[in-house]
Amino acid sequence: MATPHALILRAPGTNCDHEVQTAFELAGGRATRLHLNALRDNPRLLRDYQVLVLPGGFSYGDDIGAGKVQALYLRHFLADAIRRFRDDTAERLILGVCNGFQAMLKAGLLVPPDEDGPLATLAANDSGRYEDRWVTLQATPNKCPFLRGVDRLDVPVGHGEGKVVCRKEWIARGLDQAGQVVLRYVDADGNRGAGFPANPNGSQDDIAGLCDVTGRALGLMPHPDRHLFPTQHPQWTRRGLRPEGDGLKLFRNAVEFFSKT
Repeated sequence: MATPHALILRAPGTNCDHEVQTAFELAGGRATRLHLNALRDNPRLLRDYQVLVLPGGFSYGDDIGAGKVQALYLRHFLADAIRRFRDDTAERLILGVCNGFQAMLKAGLLVPPDEDGPLATLAANDSGRYEDRWVTLQATPNKCPFLRGVDRLDVPVGHGEGKVVCRKEWIARGLDQAGQVVLRYVDADGNRGAGFPANPNGSQDDIAGLCDVTGRALGLMPHPDRHLFPTQHPQWTRRGLRPEGDGLKLFRNAVEFFSKT
């Protein structure tokens, strides 16, 4: 198959689109950055891509909530196009990082709402402030191609509204049982329930990332795009100079997914 091509959607306030483009190119893929308005004008452009990415940043200034305006934009102008992309028999992939995860979750792309509204959302950090720190994640890949072969990874977070909250406790359990909870915050020894700062925002059940029921749409608050090179880790001299940063594996998995399908 030809080299898979990722479409990276940017909006006013997006600031991680270049990093994501670099990640896909380092992983052997191609990537194009495109403004949301251009896709709204011509939704058929999605047909030319295998991966859709909503990168991090502060879309529309997060003026009424992190990712909320972008989520409304996706629902009202691009819902049908993204649904066709997601449900295509060619099995395409969708990735949302940080602000992109906020938009995906609030747009219902990962956990569809029911008649009473959203089942899960993202709220302000328990600390009451923006958290910018490195965290350790435990992966449970299940059906998620992005996480194939991933057990644990160190990546940074940078957000003020990253707390995953489900409407009812049973909803969180149901997402876990359905295999949709694929990333959790753990401490350096791999223990869950360690609290702050291992869980930097107070997310319910230590949830750091969710996928949809197919596993092919993934959203996560931490930034794999900010750990592409081993020297980006603040303790790289103690860890040793590894071949690559932990986050690059997610993008490499995305590219390799299409060589196996």
